[in-house]
This record gives sequence, structure tokens and C-alpha cells, in this order.
Amino acid sequence: MTWSAGRLCGFDLETTSPDPETARIVTACVVQVGDKRPTQSRTWLSDVDGEEIPAEAAAIHGVTTDRARAEGSDLRQVVEEVLDALSAVVMAGVPLVVMNARYDLTLLDREARRYGMTPLTEGLGDITVIDPFVIDKQVDKFRRGSRKLADLCAHYRVRLDGAHSADADAIAACRVAWRIAQQQPEIGNASLSILHKQQIEWASSQAESLAAYFARTPGKEHQAATVRREWPLVPFVPTPREGS
Repeated sequence: MTWSAGRLCGFDLETTSPDPETARIVTACVVQVGDKRPTQSRTWLSDVDGEEIPAEAAAIHGVTTDRARAEGSDLRQVVEEVLDALSAVVMAGVPLVVMNARYDLTLLDREARRYGMTPLTEGLGDITVIDPFVIDKQVDKFRRGSRKLADLCAHYRVRLDGAHSADADAIAACRVAWRIAQQQPEIGNASLSILHKQQIEWASSQAESLAAYFARTPGKEHQAATVRREWPLVPFVPTPREGS
């Protein structure tokens, strides 16, 4: 059986900023679909640990600071429950489908460390990830235009029910991954372990290409140094203590 015919787990976060090192989780979704079984979905809204949600972030996902504080659960509890949910999925052998995994999985890793929790990858070792963002850029390298989730949904004719909500995006990412698998036999017929290893190489190559673009583009040269090549998450580097 091909991986796309089996169970898939979509994971998505909506957050306070585009920097996974400092952003906080606003909403999260873990959804299991496929394998001819009912969809199982769980979503969370956090209180962002008392921090402010910038207006530009709220404009994207629709959650304001006031709403998060009034309706959100303790962020520590949210992180713990998300880790537990994902751990159960990984232990069951279900691959994680994460659009732009480098961001979401890095952010979850940093949140876990802030609260002294065992990060997902350290607690379980290797995990299998399917990243529609990376795979699409590999199989259709020269297509022009944006490659955000909404764009991929339009390109692959996938329904997106409410962009920029964690549950809608998580399900849509699974749908895009499934569609690519149907259209691209080399993706759909690959074993999960091989596909995961291939994405590590593809993501690194794509990052190098982006860095080169920044380096040769006037006004964007400084951005080249900020491009990360690691995938599916950026390894954590402890900050040296003052005076050490």
C-alpha cells in the first residue's frame, strides 16, 4: 500500500510572528485523515502566556490578544497536549504532514524547551514528515508565482475551508500531499523513509538557491545569511550564559 492510501496526520500552528525562535503558539491543530477511517481532529487556542499578539499576526489568523486571554488555555498545557497528540501519532507509525515543516516543527521544539519538556524529536527519535512545500518545489521547480498553502490548493485543485486557521490549513496540507502523490508516481510510490531522506536533500538545495537569490539581489543581500538549510526543523543551539 502506498503512503497516500494510509493514515496521514496534518499538523499546523498559527502564531505570533514569522520567527520560529521567538514566536508563540496561538492556535494548533492535529488532524488524522485517510485510510478509510473517520477524521479525527483536535484544536487548541492558547493564552500566549500573557504576551501580546501583534496586529499584523491577528490580521492573518483572526485571533486578537483579548480573545486569546479570554478564551485561550494555558500555553504550557497546550504545548504539552500537542506534544502528547503528536507523539501518539508518530508511535503509531503515521507520517506527519506539515506545510513548511521547518517553521512549525522548529517553533514547537522551542516552545517545549521553554517549559522544560522533552521536544518531539528527542523523545521519539526519528519522525517521518511529508512537507507539501518542499515536495511541490521539487516536482515543479520552474513554476512561477507564490507557493503558499492557498496557492498550492489552487494549483492542485484542493479545497481550502478557511485559510489561516490551524484546522483548515492542517487538513488542506494533507489534501495537497495526497494530490501530489496521485499526480507524481515517484512521490506517491516512494517509501516514507526514502521520501523523508529525499526531502532533507531537496530542502537544503532549495534553501541554497534562495540564499543565492538574496545574495545577488540588490537590497536583499543581508537576507542570505538568515536562510536555514536544515529540515524538518532547525537544531536547537543553546545560548551561552552571560559570564560563562
